[in-house]
Amino acid sequence: MTQTCPTIFVSHGGGPCFWMNWDPPNLFLGLRKFFEELPRRLNAKPSAIVVVSAHWEEKVFTVQSTPKPQMIYDYFGFPAETYQLNYPALGSPGLAEQISSILRQNNIQHALDSNRGYDHGVYVPLLIAFPEADIPVLQISLRADLDPLAHFRLGQALRLLREQNVLILGSGFSYHNLRGIPDLKGVSQVFDKWLDEALCHSPAEAREQRLLQWNSAPHARLAHPREEHLVPLFVCAGAAEYEQCEKIFSQTLPSWNVQMSCFRFG
Repeated sequence: MTQTCPTIFVSHGGGPCFWMNWDPPNLFLGLRKFFEELPRRLNAKPSAIVVVSAHWEEKVFTVQSTPKPQMIYDYFGFPAETYQLNYPALGSPGLAEQISSILRQNNIQHALDSNRGYDHGVYVPLLIAFPEADIPVLQISLRADLDPLAHFRLGQALRLLREQNVLILGSGFSYHNLRGIPDLKGVSQVFDKWLDEALCHSPAEAREQRLLQWNSAPHARLAHPREEHLVPLFVCAGAAEYEQCEKIFSQTLPSWNVQMSCFRFG
């Protein structure tokens, strides 16, 4: 019997964070352990993984149909060894075509890209969570206008995939203000509390409206001066429209004083 897969939003850390010598050295240890344990939080091993990453934006939603994606090292100034990371998972042109069909049926303008590689919003978490790289992986871009409703509707259209045991993974960060690190004013904690209330403690029908109006949340624009790292969450919420949400990881990063969280729907 086919499992219905939950959909998960993760804070994917900073650049190639799990392969860095940080001070303090345990800065991302808690997040690494979370990713190591992530497969056990699923109902079954996914048949495929669809990643909506903060690091890919296009004019219209774009579906990666690359058979064997290469790595995109979309970070700068890091040690040489972090540019050798490799996640050799295969893409899934067949699943890309199925997603394209679903989006057409829902009148969602989109494109296919047969050359796109994996950005670090994909391979950084998946190298830890699924190191065998034996599950097909494809990406769907953000739409460059970052419209909350459009991304929520994208998630609603993709919900069918979950019934095929496809993991929809939103890869971003619950707080993303690089100029606000360290977070001396506790902005991330205040915004995280609002996220937790909106996602996990609001009636399902109210959750959508609160997310669509996220800009009015306490410290919203201090937590996300530009919201590309939050928008993957809208897709996850849409894909689990009326299902329960649970905060499955939360930690305040030592020395950065930044609270980051991850959420599971369904």
